[in-house]
Amino acid sequence: MSEREAVESLRTLGLSNYEAQVFVALQQLGSGTAQEVNDVSGVPRSQVYGAADDLAARGLVEVVETSPKAYRPVALSTARELLTERLESEADRAFDRLESIRTDEADLGDGAGVATLRGRQPIDDRITTLVESATHTVVFVSPAAAAMTSEIADALRGVSEVADVTVVTADRSLTETFAEDPVTVFVMSEDNPADFAGRALMIDDRTVLLAAETEDAPVDEEALWTGDTSIGRILAAFMRSGMESGRDRHRE
Repeated sequence: MSEREAVESLRTLGLSNYEAQVFVALQQLGSGTAQEVNDVSGVPRSQVYGAADDLAARGLVEVVETSPKAYRPVALSTARELLTERLESEADRAFDRLESIRTDEADLGDGAGVATLRGRQPIDDRITTLVESATHTVVFVSPAAAAMTSEIADALRGVSEVADVTVVTADRSLTETFAEDPVTVFVMSEDNPADFAGRALMIDDRTVLLAAETEDAPVDEEALWTGDTSIGRILAAFMRSGMESGRDRHRE
């Protein structure tokens, strides 16, 4: 990792630009005065004092009372622990505040228009939330068992008490997953891979989510979903048609 990348990573952990540059310079020096830090990092000498004192206040730097004053970084293991604890504390504080102002409607959204999601975890969470909102019909296309998280599986089991739940897959192991649940698992024919271009979800014949894997790192999956809209109902109709067509081919 380059010095610049190290500085950027430290900024992500909550240090200011000057604090990060000074901390990286001290790793190279072991111990140094403001002038020595300036020579290594390029941070103006007048700014080194403030940044180093701030680092000391965070517990990341020791102040050596010499003439001139010098600074020495704490062990990296200590710095890692301090920054991690501070980051976790800030995250907890931020999400506690968000939780206090968030409405229940924000978890589901009104489904107006077409929304897009990027990343496996957000998509898994949206699928779980949508499944839990079902009132009479759920169809989840899970090409393989790996596409079915435990949270999604639990949501499907839970909603099966009030809705007709069907899992469409190419993976026969999912029949065992739901062997004791009122969930219909339909294993599609392996000679029709187009049916398994990605994950898909249909709720109550009007809400649809479509997801596909992507090679654009670090995003591993992208999805779009739409609620009780004309687009949602059209996509639901296509999903119904495709599922019925697959069943017909499977019977032949």
